[in-house]
Amino acid sequence: MMSHLSKKELLEVIRPRYLKATRKEKKQILDEFIAATGYHRKYAIRVLKHRPKLKGLKKPGKQKVYDGAVVQALTTIWEICGRICSKRLKPFIPEMIIVLERHHELFLDENIKGQLLKISRATIDRCLKSARFEHHKGLSTTKPGTLLKKAIPVRTFTEWSDERPGFEEIDLVAHCGETTEGQYLNTLTCTDIATGWTECLGLPNKTQVAVSQAIQILRQRLPFPLLGLDSDNGSEFINETLYRYCLAEQITFTRSRPYRKNDQAHVEQKNWSVVRHTIGYDRLETSEELDLLKSIYDDLRLYINFFQPVLKLVGKEQVDGKTIKKYDLAATPFRRVLASDLVSLDVKASLTYLYLHLNPVTLRHSIDQKVARLWKIVR
Repeated sequence: MMSHLSKKELLEVIRPRYLKATRKEKKQILDEFIAATGYHRKYAIRVLKHRPKLKGLKKPGKQKVYDGAVVQALTTIWEICGRICSKRLKPFIPEMIIVLERHHELFLDENIKGQLLKISRATIDRCLKSARFEHHKGLSTTKPGTLLKKAIPVRTFTEWSDERPGFEEIDLVAHCGETTEGQYLNTLTCTDIATGWTECLGLPNKTQVAVSQAIQILRQRLPFPLLGLDSDNGSEFINETLYRYCLAEQITFTRSRPYRKNDQAHVEQKNWSVVRHTIGYDRLETSEELDLLKSIYDDLRLYINFFQPVLKLVGKEQVDGKTIKKYDLAATPFRRVLASDLVSLDVKASLTYLYLHLNPVTLRHSIDQKVARLWKIVR
């Protein structure tokens, strides 16, 4: 029995003679070749007629436009931006380059800068494909509140006008780990529907007193007046304390439908992308952990509102039974506040002054260091 190498050598010797031979001679050469190699007749004809392709050699094609230096710069910007998707990253790259160069965090020559400015979303996804990761889900701790449900109107995701800043969706994120027993820390997440401005506040527990106090702090942090609150049906929100506070302060108070998370799609998305993505799913209980959690959120609010572009749904269309969603160009909450005619010039000037003095790299490093300290305490 011939070895594979011997068959290849025999093939290279016989092929030139086979290609020049007459029909009768080819039949004789083919019979001898089959007897020596044991090949099937059709396969033997094929290999004698055509030289086999060499494995491991790629076909000549279009050369790569984006080399290692461009990919490295893109990865750096992507990491600083919190590993956001290409839909949000692409329109934010020009602004991010200006910010990083202003703070001397990034130095790019004109060629690399030009390539980054014209890179497509598909290319961004290809360059960053190997860096994707997954996270698990946490426990739900929402317990229905039966009091005042008739007094607080239900709002669905289609009813509120999202043109005016100040109407907020709020929700609690429980840092309970793998069990809801005992007392644990919580995060109150608040997202403005019009601008995407997001605030997170650490709470020692989920009592109505703690939530109401957090709402008062929230009003001081928002760059615009608080006009409306929309919560789920948890008893931490549907209670006499918060209801009377909203009545006294003339704040519109509504609730979502039970078990319909899409009614609060804005804040539910932030529960993952902001809170869970940063803090994780560990159990937090102590006052030391609460102080560190609040400190993280002090930096995080600046980072996500000034340097995290968000997409806004602008329309839906039914095509062949499928819902096609259309989004606007990604922009940071800060930029959306500046674009609003309903926000005062003084507030816009104050936010712009703060923006010019913020370094996203410093904020990102500060957040990462504090989160590392928190995880060290917990684990």
